This record gives sequence, C-alpha cells and structure tokens, in this order.
Amino acid sequence: MKTNDQKMLTIEEKQQITALVRRQVVPAVGCTEPGCVALAVSRATELLGCTPEKIEARLSANILKNAMGVGIPGTGMTGLPVAIALGALIGRSEYALQVLKDCTPEAVSQARQYIDEGRVCVSLKDNAPDKLYVEVTCTAGGHTATAVIACEHTRFVRLEKDGEPLEAAAASEGGGTSALGTDAPELTLHKVWEYATTMPIEEINFINEARRLNEQAASASLKGNYGHCLGKALSRPLGRGIMGDSIFSHILSSTSAACDARMAGANIPVMGNSGSGNQGICATNPVVVFAEENHNTEEELTRALILSHLTAIYIKMHLGSLSALCGCVVASTGAGCGITYLMGGNYEQVTFTVKNMIANLTGMICDGAKPSCALKLTSGVSTAVLSAMLAMQGNCVESVEGIIDDSVDQSIRNLCDIGAEAMNETDRHVLHIMTHKHC
Repeated sequence: MKTNDQKMLTIEEKQQITALVRRQVVPAVGCTEPGCVALAVSRATELLGCTPEKIEARLSANILKNAMGVGIPGTGMTGLPVAIALGALIGRSEYALQVLKDCTPEAVSQARQYIDEGRVCVSLKDNAPDKLYVEVTCTAGGHTATAVIACEHTRFVRLEKDGEPLEAAAASEGGGTSALGTDAPELTLHKVWEYATTMPIEEINFINEARRLNEQAASASLKGNYGHCLGKALSRPLGRGIMGDSIFSHILSSTSAACDARMAGANIPVMGNSGSGNQGICATNPVVVFAEENHNTEEELTRALILSHLTAIYIKMHLGSLSALCGCVVASTGAGCGITYLMGGNYEQVTFTVKNMIANLTGMICDGAKPSCALKLTSGVSTAVLSAMLAMQGNCVESVEGIIDDSVDQSIRNLCDIGAEAMNETDRHVLHIMTHKHC
C-alpha cells in the first residue's frame, strides 16, 4: 500500500511538473548572475527608449558574489561592468538569459569606452528583500527607467518609467518567467521518481535538448584553453594515466570541460537548471556519459535526465535560487539519481543515493562563480558516482549518522535548512573576504 507521499500523480500534477521543468531548464550563454543583471539593464533601456547616459545597478550580496570573477562571453573580460554596458548597448530582453548573444567585437569596444566614461555604477543593495535581487535604474535626457528582478533570474517584479509603475502584466514581458507560485506542484522524491519513470516518453523528450547543448559545450571546450583546463587535463595522457580511461574519468572530463568554457566566458550556450548553467551541466553530462558508455537505451537516458533535472529542481525549490551552499551539491545529487536509475536501480536505491550525497557534500560553500567552479563540479560528480555505486549494493548512510533522517524528503529539508539558513553567517563572511582581498 502506498503512503501519502507515494500516491499516484494526478493529471494536473503531471501538467504542473512538465511546466515546471520547462520553466527551470532553459538555455543560457555565460554565467547567469551577470546575465541576469544584463537582462535587467536591457529591459530598463528598452523602457527608457534610448541608450542610457548613466546606469546604476544595486545588487544583493549573492548576485554580487556570483558575478565578480566570471568571464563575460565574447568579451575577454571579467565581471559586471562590461555585462552592464553590453546590456544597454546590444542586449535584448526577449533573449532572457541569452541576452548578450548578439555581442560583437565592435560592441565590446563601445562597452569599454562606455565604462571608461564612468557611466556604470554598481553597489550593494542594503537589506535586499531576496538573496537574488537586481535593481537597475537607467537615466538619459532627464528621464529614468527602472527594472527589478527578484527570486528567479528572469522574473521581473517591478518596472517603472519616470517613477511611475507600469502595469503588473508588463513585468512578464521581455523573456521573464513567473515565479514558482501557487501553480507549482508540491513535490516529494517519490513524485519525482514516478514522473520520470512513467510519463509518456514523447512528453518528456524535450529534455534531450540539454543533452545536445551540454555535450556540445564539453566538446567545444576541448578545442580551446578555457579557465583552468581541468576537462583537458583529465582527458590528456597524463590525466588518463592517473585517473584511468574509464566511464568515471570520462564523466569527470565532460562535466569539468563544459564548466571550464562557461566560467571562462566562452560564447557557448548551455542548458541550465534552476537559473544556473553549472547546475544544468552537472545534472546533464554525467548522466549522458554514463548512459552512452553503459549502452543504455535512448528512452532510459531520457528518463534518467528528467530524473536528474527534476530532483535538482525539487531540492532548489526548498533551498532557494541562491544560497551559501554550492549548487553542485544539488545538481550532482540529481545526477546521482539519474546514474542509479541507469544502473538498474529502483526507487529505494535512488533514496539511498540521495542520503549518501547529503551525508558527504553538505556544507560545501559557494564563494562565487569563477573558473575554479569546475573543481567543485568534479568533486560533486565523483561523489554522485560513488553514492550510486554504494546504493546499488544496498549501502546507505543511516539516520543515526549526522543530519540524515529515515525520510529521504526530511533529509533533503535538513540539507536545505543548513544551506538556506544556518550558513547565512558563512555567506556574509565569504563575501567580506572576497571584497577585501589585496589583489
């Protein structure tokens, strides 16, 4: 007999989950935090109707932290000022998190001049109402336009022209998505499992676009020298001599290679998850590589990808879009579930994988988006493989150990409570260190 959290999904729940995955698994070019800021700038510029004379961006600490050290696609530059300038000069809000995809060398040159003229001002928003908060005001010819994004990377919550608020409906224009809101399903891990394993395959085939984009990103990365070249190092003779030429090493190489390129500012689109390209990579590439080399069927791979991505979404719904906890903890937990399924695992073994992951990775801090994120993704993914292997042997961290509970969903909530609440002081201290370094 099924328990309350294992009741069959209703038709309405299935529709809600499909809409949720489609909303949260979307393409992005470059890191999503500077992309989010550029999106707000582009929307404010469109409202203003001309190129701003000055742009003021007031950001939450978590947005600032995640945008300080990451490359901006197509620019060869790092950080927020160039993303802001390009958002005003060539950004189109209809592109959402691909807002800067029309970047050209000429536009970069104009952006440099725009910055040199002192037109861009970035500051910390005191008492920001959400960890994900972007407030941009553009001015020109005595007129002002303001765009505010909060809670999700493409969710406009306020638009103003000359101090007058625009109609609420306008806030969804320009590629914005709605918040999770009241139409979001109440998920449990069993609902995630049931959806992934029973939905008609033609209704979830859309997830294979994540496979296409993120495999391409990994392949393109190996043709250049991006970030710390971790993906390349693992695939070279020395790396294979140390790590072996195995499914495991190929999983690590593919995942880290895609992250190398993205964090270094390569103009390569990836499929993100819950507003993070790195999370999208982490939820996709390990599953794809394992399925291809384990000779799983196309249907099995599709279902494993849905299981991986939806598990990550479920956890992020409790954790929040941005937190003190590294997103690789969430996404690699999803990957671990997908790999367990591809190994022939059942629901119980998937719960074992989740508990094993939480027992190991909880506490990994987020110290901003940057090239070395590839190292964290590799740590997360390696733990996913180990957790899945243990789960398939029936080995699971038990409730007498640490923060693990008998209930897998309570274990997830324990993880999220630590990441969203208990680590807030850690988050503030990390930001202090990052903004007071003598570099």
